[in-house]
Amino acid sequence: MTDSTSSTSTPVAWIAGVGAHAGLGAALARRFAHQGFTVVLTGRTASRIEATAAQIREQNGRAHAITGDVSNEQDVARIAGELRSYGQLRSAIFNAGNAVRAPTLELSPEQFESAWRTNVLGGFLFARAALPLLLEAPGAANDPHGAGSLLYTGATASLRGRPPFAAFASAKAGLRSLSQSLAREFGPRGVHVAHVVIDGGIDGERLRAASPQRAEQAGADGLLNPDAIADSYWQLHRQHRSAWTHELDLRPYREPF
Repeated sequence: MTDSTSSTSTPVAWIAGVGAHAGLGAALARRFAHQGFTVVLTGRTASRIEATAAQIREQNGRAHAITGDVSNEQDVARIAGELRSYGQLRSAIFNAGNAVRAPTLELSPEQFESAWRTNVLGGFLFARAALPLLLEAPGAANDPHGAGSLLYTGATASLRGRPPFAAFASAKAGLRSLSQSLAREFGPRGVHVAHVVIDGGIDGERLRAASPQRAEQAGADGLLNPDAIADSYWQLHRQHRSAWTHELDLRPYREPF
């Protein structure tokens, strides 16, 4: 999807938390690239994000991979500084997570803090870096879709805590609260902030490697398809500003809730 559009007007999607090729982060990158965006993929493992970026480029899309840790202030600032060279940021998607799993009395303070740093501190640092870039969008005041979107990936744990996920649940609940605060502050300025609750297992490389029996038991469409999830993120990005969704929950049709 290459064209002659200048870099200053090329729409950019920044997707933080791209891991496995068959995962949600990669699916989001492919979806936005398919719509003509330059996608900037960030994650902690260079080989993984570059592999996804290379696949997108092979399909004539525009993709760049930048290694970094979203919970590190210097890394986030460095990545944000590079974004301007690729075009105008129009969508920023925070897909990072740290699913610490342990019985509460076996949970170390370091594990608990790690979950908080990735989800809550990382979500804050990401917003602080992305929002000024989104607000710079030319003509945003007259765009029916607003200045752009800031989207957060949540989980079942965002809404309720249960063992052995005390650290993960508290962190995801914090991220949800952060997204609500940002929506109230920056929605009136034209930025669509939304939080997506992923209520169920994602049919990707991580789950199939860690719990193959769960994938087998789920059966057809019993797990969330990453590409189907990515479609919903795209629809959030494209919503008219007169009817924005703040929170969307997605689950397989057979998932109890």
